[in-house]
Amino acid sequence: MQRSSWLGLAFLSPALIVVLLFFMVPVVLTGFFAFTNMSTATGVKGGEYVLNASGLRALADAGLPAKTLDQIEGAGYRVDARGLEALAADFGQPTADEFGKLHTGEVFAKRRDVERALKGLRSNPIRKTRDRKAAAELFKRSMMNERFPTLPAFEAALEEAKIPEADRPLITKVAYTGWVWTAENFGFLFSLESTWQYAKNTGIYVVFTLSFNVLFGLFLAIATFYLPAGQASTFRAIWFLPRILPPVLYIVMWRWFTWDTGFISTVLSGFGVAPKNWMLDTEFHAWTTIVLINGFVGASMGMIVFSSAIRAIPSSMLYASEVDGANRLQQIWHIILPQLRWPILFITSYQTMSLLTSFEYIYLATDGGPGGATEVWALAAFHTALNNYGGNLQYGLGATYALLLVVIGLLASLAYLRLFNFRNLLIKPRIEG
Repeated sequence: MQRSSWLGLAFLSPALIVVLLFFMVPVVLTGFFAFTNMSTATGVKGGEYVLNASGLRALADAGLPAKTLDQIEGAGYRVDARGLEALAADFGQPTADEFGKLHTGEVFAKRRDVERALKGLRSNPIRKTRDRKAAAELFKRSMMNERFPTLPAFEAALEEAKIPEADRPLITKVAYTGWVWTAENFGFLFSLESTWQYAKNTGIYVVFTLSFNVLFGLFLAIATFYLPAGQASTFRAIWFLPRILPPVLYIVMWRWFTWDTGFISTVLSGFGVAPKNWMLDTEFHAWTTIVLINGFVGASMGMIVFSSAIRAIPSSMLYASEVDGANRLQQIWHIILPQLRWPILFITSYQTMSLLTSFEYIYLATDGGPGGATEVWALAAFHTALNNYGGNLQYGLGATYALLLVVIGLLASLAYLRLFNFRNLLIKPRIEG
């Protein structure tokens, strides 16, 4: 028995590895990124410390005192090794040695003071005014637009600039260019009006497409059940084509069908109707196209599952109902549909999860248009994290969208299990009790 258990685990190990790599790891990484502010600007590694004009505006908006802002922005002149090295390169080593001997470590408030010190050198004065100005600029020191690779280096610069200790934590936070742990993504996401529009669009998309998938799949399965075997197989194969077609080719077909130079406009132009893009000219047309595009794909899967379930119903039950005088509608209502509770639960749950997270057909067809009318939650996550028009990809915020989709999917699954009375579906038949 123990050997059989280990053997079974060995056979299952490839599937377990696939589940781990392609399901569990992405979910865990999504949760990880959702609690960070990662973006193109921050990168995915540690960052540096930089203060620039936008950083100063952020500090001013955060209430940093004007005096401290002036200290950061104001340029002092410090005689240090870096400036002396540059002075030696431009004006000779003797000049740098003499100036360093007299003023190393000294800080000048203005450039004019540095020029006077350079002019006052005894052995190697810089006589031309233009040269003294250029030499003074070599000692100009400011925290603005300088990169500090480590926190200690940045803190040392704050100390040298005499920045008050009470203001340093805020300055350090604004200056850091890397990512940090944060839960602010969730509050920021729900503060955006567009978020609620995405939620509304997702609700419209899931409800209407899911209804089309289940009901039309049921219709196709039941209709082909009563056809001769050869005809039924032919019709099922035709309706299964949307699922096996590559998405790009499938959308190209719909564009040819709906665009202003496509089939619909060409036919209607013969009746005096002006050509127009039937996919994108109005929100209603866009949603109708989206539901039909995704509906035919989903209905084909439902058709196959429901057809298999109907064929599993004992034929004796159908023959007996015919003997009792039941017509087709009565057979469907009293025999077929009650036997399809489990397949309907499976298709409804699976299609809901699929529709919540899928966006490829919307992306290829309308890309969320017109004017964001068909931008669903999953597509918004994609645009935010991987295809942002502004160029700054916000990995953390996009992951927050995706993480909330995972939570919504889990809640929807629990609701379906209760709605379809999942526990009763799995109990033993009373005849076996």
